Amino acid sequence: MAALEEELGAVLDAGPEHRKVRPATMHLEGTTLAAVLLGSLLSGFTSGFAGFGTALVASGLWFHALPAPMVPPLIVLSSVVAQAIGLVTVRRAFDFRRAAPFLVGGAFGVPVGVAALAAAAPQHLRAAMGVFLVSYAFYQFWRHKPRSIGAWGGRWADGGIGFAGGILGGFAGLSGPLPLIWLQLRGGTPDEQRATYQPFNFVVLGLATLGMTVGGQMTRAVLEVGLVSLPVTILGAWAGARAYIGVSPVTFQRVVLALLLASGGLLLAQTILG
Repeated sequence: MAALEEELGAVLDAGPEHRKVRPATMHLEGTTLAAVLLGSLLSGFTSGFAGFGTALVASGLWFHALPAPMVPPLIVLSSVVAQAIGLVTVRRAFDFRRAAPFLVGGAFGVPVGVAALAAAAPQHLRAAMGVFLVSYAFYQFWRHKPRSIGAWGGRWADGGIGFAGGILGGFAGLSGPLPLIWLQLRGGTPDEQRATYQPFNFVVLGLATLGMTVGGQMTRAVLEVGLVSLPVTILGAWAGARAYIGVSPVTFQRVVLALLLASGGLLLAQTILG
């Protein structure tokens, strides 16, 4: 693993001409393979059920099993596949007019996030997101009645949230939490909320995949791991989408809050343990 990290570091530091001549490769064995596949299965199921969560679930295993530069591009690649399957579940509730401000904002935010990925480490972002998610989940669990903001801020506010989600998606594949939380505060049924934030996630993460490919983060090693992990992600996403059907709004809300709480705690643990 140390030798692989050195090779990946040399490839990422080199110019584009050297990346083409000496692409990094990845061979998964033993516990590394098990961690990658388990992360793929759990994150796929979570995304299929809740419409988000690939980055928050998979990163806990992948950052320990894989070199850090590989994790963000692998997350966005897996997220796009899982989101495509989950979209089928809520396709009838899709409302383009409601989703448009998020999509436009996200499209502008992704390049900012991809550019930041090349200049900053994800540790600080994980810590900040962890604190935010834990605080929000505890606050909503503590309230007897979920807080609602209705139509406050209108479409401009929706676009701003989309922009912020795009930055997080381009930086670390974390496009889902902010739009999801915002739509929970807006109100509506789980199908209506998912029919807005899930297409947003799909588009933003698709753009992030393209941006990382152009920027050189989508290396040969990432694609090799993807060939192994994506079939398991598809299986998990299909199972999650099936489990979502028939779930009551209250149950779905509590599951999502529990997922946000667990995800935030995991991000904080990763930051503290280094």
